[in-house]
Amino acid sequence: MSKPRVALVMGSDSDFPVLESCVATLKKFDIEVEAMVCSAHRTPEKAADFAKNAEKNGIGVIIGAAGKAAHLPGVLAAFTTLPVIGVPIKSSTMDGLDSLLSIVQMPAGIPVATVAINGSENAALLAVQILGGAYPELREKMRQYKLQMAENVEKKNQALQERLKA
Repeated sequence: MSKPRVALVMGSDSDFPVLESCVATLKKFDIEVEAMVCSAHRTPEKAADFAKNAEKNGIGVIIGAAGKAAHLPGVLAAFTTLPVIGVPIKSSTMDGLDSLLSIVQMPAGIPVATVAINGSENAALLAVQILGGAYPELREKMRQYKLQMAENVEKKNQALQERLKA
C-alpha cells in the first residue's frame, strides 16, 4: 500500500501562514502533503479538474482552506467522493465568521467537514483519523499523540500544584 497523501488547497497564498501548522502536523504523522493555490471563483475549472482527479492521483483526503466567501471547500466536495475538510480563514470581514458559515452550510449530499476558524491543526488531525481507516499505523500514531497530550496536561497540573504549595 502506498504512503497516505493529503491535498491542501488554499484560495490564496496569503492563507498559507495559517496552514503551516497543518502541514507540520501531517508531516509529523508521515503523511505526504500536496499543496496548491486554487480559487473557486477565479479558477473554477482548475478546482473542478483537481477534485475530479484527486483520487486517481493518490489523494486520500482534501483539505480546502478559504476566507471571505470561502466556497472552495464546497466546490471541491462537489466534484469528488473523497472526504473534504474545510478550514475557514479569518478575514478582515466579520473575523472569519463569514468564512465559517460559507463552509459549514453545505447543501444535503455535498458534505464538508468543517473545523474552527484558522483551525488548520485540527484539520490535519481529522485527516489523520480519516486515513486511519485505511492505514492502521495512523490509528496507533494517533493513540500515542493523544497519550502525549494527556501526559502534557498532567505535567502542567503537577506544576500548578507545586506552585500552590509554595
